[in-house]
Amino acid sequence: MNRPCILVIEDEQHIAGGLVFNLEAEGYRVLLAESGETGLELLQREKIDLLVLDLMLPGISGYEVCRRLREKLPRLPVLILSARSEERDRIKGLKLGADDYLTKPFSLDEFLLRVRGMLKRSEWYRPAATGETIFGNNRVDLSEGLADGRRGEIRLTEQEIRLLQVFFEHEGEILSRGELLQQAWGMDPATETRTLDNFVARLRKYFEPDPAEPRHFLTVRGRGYRFVRGED
Repeated sequence: MNRPCILVIEDEQHIAGGLVFNLEAEGYRVLLAESGETGLELLQREKIDLLVLDLMLPGISGYEVCRRLREKLPRLPVLILSARSEERDRIKGLKLGADDYLTKPFSLDEFLLRVRGMLKRSEWYRPAATGETIFGNNRVDLSEGLADGRRGEIRLTEQEIRLLQVFFEHEGEILSRGELLQQAWGMDPATETRTLDNFVARLRKYFEPDPAEPRHFLTVRGRGYRFVRGED
């Protein structure tokens, strides 16, 4: 069986060395780049299964790396690691297409758990629906990873596809945060993270006529989220 290949883009040598050592100890093949430019070159010539990306890099920033790779590799799982802990930095990274975000310093066990979960989802994920889902003025094809929303055509990331699939399969149902984290991310339902909320905000930006007054991806205060087709 081929080992999953993980690309780590991290310029701090002591952190990079620890990540590479522990990922290789888990049985993964690991490539290391110490700059955004080198990382983008490796993404072009190597088959990468997961990208671990620092934001504060010399030259091209991690934000720019994420933006560029999403133009050509919309389905590649991306885990951001950063010392930037402010909410606006986390939101910016997720808006550019990252699938998850860990703030330094982080627990090694939590990091490895996130990596395993992201790779597992990438391996077993296959959309159950082959047709299109239409709601409001939106059209989504999960099998192709494409959608037409209020801003035109969208190339969905794998994590966006997975979250949409969970919402579509449970249309009209109230899904708790824990249920969504477990079904769409494979996380422990008790995990404290704002990743889910940022992804819902991203879906609203794609598909809601007015993201501030959602008609399809609804917040049910104190209980979770609910998807409804509604009418535009």
